[in-house]
Amino acid sequence: MQETIQQIRKQLRLAMNGVVSSSMRDKGMDYKMNFGVSVPKIKEIASQYEPSEALASLLWEQDVRELKIMATLLYPADAFTAEAANRWVSELKHLEIAEQLVANLLPKLPFAEALATQWITDTREFVSVTGYLLLARLCTLGNQLTDSTAGLMVNAAASVVEEGLSRRQRAASLALKRYGRQSQTQAASVLRSIEGLQASGEAGKLEIYNDIKFEFEYYA
Repeated sequence: MQETIQQIRKQLRLAMNGVVSSSMRDKGMDYKMNFGVSVPKIKEIASQYEPSEALASLLWEQDVRELKIMATLLYPADAFTAEAANRWVSELKHLEIAEQLVANLLPKLPFAEALATQWITDTREFVSVTGYLLLARLCTLGNQLTDSTAGLMVNAAASVVEEGLSRRQRAASLALKRYGRQSQTQAASVLRSIEGLQASGEAGKLEIYNDIKFEFEYYA
């Protein structure tokens, strides 16, 4: 297994982009190691290996940007337990990795909605952010949330978007947008939940309200 990881590291070094790596570091993306390899290239390298729970677990343990992304691509969804999902999410330190975890692995889990519902109210920022991103992804993929999940998400997200700009606020706003785009009824429910933003008269809150409203008008 270590030989495989060394082989992957060699491929990443060959594809390394120092300019991108430096730019990410300047923006606060402080990975222990970052080769600056593009996500499409990471996917290309990952496609050369068979999905493996053992390999993906070892890749995730490395504080290396590309290896963590590759772990989300190579972990077999049918072997990824709720316990493993909770552990990985609790270890998140970078938004990019949360986004890749949501894009590549979490939506494939039969209990994805249950996890997301649990995570959105978590006090840990990246856990909550991942929960909202996952609900947004599920809606984008055409999944219909249960009434209980939808109600909890809309109420929780409506409170979060009123708190001001943050990673959590942006993720909550995205979840509201993707949920509301599924139907006019859902869009109306979202807009009712954030009426306070419109009524506040504050420029920042009005901007958030109008941004969400525009989403529904554009995709109507």
